[in-house]
Amino acid sequence: MMTPRLTVWGLEGIPEIVAGDDLVVRIGEAVDAAAHNDPDAALRDGDILVVTSKIVSKSEGMQVPASEREKAIADDTVRIVAERVHPGGVMKIVETRQGLIMAAAGIDMSNVPEGVALRLPEDPDRSARALCAGLRQRLGVDIGVIITDTIGRAWRVGQTDQAIGAAGLQLTDDLRGANDANGRPLHVTVAVVADEIAGAADLVKGKTSGIPVAVVRGLGRLVRDLDGPGARTLARVGDDDMFRFGSAEAFRLGYEAAMAELGEGRIAASTKQRQD
Repeated sequence: MMTPRLTVWGLEGIPEIVAGDDLVVRIGEAVDAAAHNDPDAALRDGDILVVTSKIVSKSEGMQVPASEREKAIADDTVRIVAERVHPGGVMKIVETRQGLIMAAAGIDMSNVPEGVALRLPEDPDRSARALCAGLRQRLGVDIGVIITDTIGRAWRVGQTDQAIGAAGLQLTDDLRGANDANGRPLHVTVAVVADEIAGAADLVKGKTSGIPVAVVRGLGRLVRDLDGPGARTLARVGDDDMFRFGSAEAFRLGYEAAMAELGEGRIAASTKQRQD
């Protein structure tokens, strides 16, 4: 049996992306240049390209003036999940139009020109499908594409990358019904491999290296047709979200429910007195 092996490397040579740039062309040129210098870097069937959302947003013209950042956050917010006051203002954790739970609706001012803020792609899954289809045609290989963004975790310090858009690959590894290494049945284990790949790729992309794309090799079993589900299907929504409300929302809803119950109790007591 072959030992499992995963190879991850950053794709260098991608220029600064501006609105209107064709990412299929820009990434394809970088792939061609890398393969010219190292034939092993030529993309193969089963490779996965992991693309930082920032260059997708830049190419799609999602820049706004920094002075309009708060308005952009409000425009991109479906609901406020939690708020916390800090010395610099109020941090808002919100649900975005894309179905993500993120600080400041994912609107960022790092790695962009001075005075500019950058919104997330309008539809990351649609962007991933277009990029995957275009690169498959240009390069002649069946690859998968993941678009990533950085996110904090509620119970862990710091941030990591996660998949916010995806195309051409299986996103989860559902192990329910299988047995673990000791023969015990697995009942709830669903590995979100798209997020695991996103985190692995960030180790070679980073936030300060100027490398916005990584190649992941060794997971060809996950590469699929383009008509599969996108990363939006990974979000817990509605009743599946066990932590849907922030503390302020939870307090308000509990208070309103208690007052309603108290009011109903008074009405019932008054009715009983009249009947007696």
